[in-house]
Amino acid sequence: MCICCRFASSIGYWKDPYIQYFVRQTGERKAPEINRGYYGRVKGVNHLLDSFLKQTKCNCQVINLGAGLDTTFWRLKDEELLPRKYFEVDFPMVVSRKTLCIKTRAPLLKPIIETHSSDSILIDSHGLDSDRYSVIGADLRDLPVLEEKLKKCNLDTQLPVVLLAECVLVYMAPERSANLVRWAADTFQTAMFINYEQVNMADRFGQIMVENLQRRQCTLAGVEVCRSLETQINSFCFIPLLQKDRFLLNGWENASAVDMMSVYNSLPRDDVSRIEKLEFLDEKELLQQLLQHYCICWATKDSNNLGLADITF
Repeated sequence: MCICCRFASSIGYWKDPYIQYFVRQTGERKAPEINRGYYGRVKGVNHLLDSFLKQTKCNCQVINLGAGLDTTFWRLKDEELLPRKYFEVDFPMVVSRKTLCIKTRAPLLKPIIETHSSDSILIDSHGLDSDRYSVIGADLRDLPVLEEKLKKCNLDTQLPVVLLAECVLVYMAPERSANLVRWAADTFQTAMFINYEQVNMADRFGQIMVENLQRRQCTLAGVEVCRSLETQINSFCFIPLLQKDRFLLNGWENASAVDMMSVYNSLPRDDVSRIEKLEFLDEKELLQQLLQHYCICWATKDSNNLGLADITF
């Protein structure tokens, strides 16, 4: 994702002044349909995230699962939408790379210092912890260790939380992802889970996507849960279910799911018109096919009656 996002943002699909400090620009151009797909992904996920932050008046926490080199923390600070605390979780090797970038690049470190109350910030190759931002190295399949590390960085389970997972659950075995979804529902009383991943993977286009990923040694362990919006496979009993039932059967009160074509069509028309002028797209049918093979599912629990179930596109 990082290289694709760096390229798309560099030619004007959206503004991200921070990604340059994590990802080098390459000379390779990405296809217009790929760039528009990433535009829809970024705008769609940001819409749900920002809606949650505004609904909670930022008196909440964000946990970005499998965050990689994501730059959302810096965007939220610039837009004055920073939550009480922003957590990122990824494998230790990824965390080591990210913390090194932060330590050695002043435009990344300065915003963290500005939101920290004391002189020193804990930052090393194993992670980062400050008043408003933490980067944690952990395996999402090891839930006791994940919870321990989050609480060590002052996770407040009584505070509303939004969890982000972008192409993360699909790389986990179905029972593992179900455990993660259940853990989140059991741990937080007021919460939202935003999940972006592949869908409609049972048709020929989806099969080609899987084969292409396999050639790059990327195994989608949870691809059986991504067969379609209408027919998903429950992790426990393997019967056809709606995709949102992955959440409803694992402790969440409300859930919705839409494919990325619907998300793309819901975005502000003036901005979509702007980005569609950036590059000529010869085969619009290919973009439609691509967007129909990704989706966003979001689920909520709302013990505080904040109106989280009303968040939608």
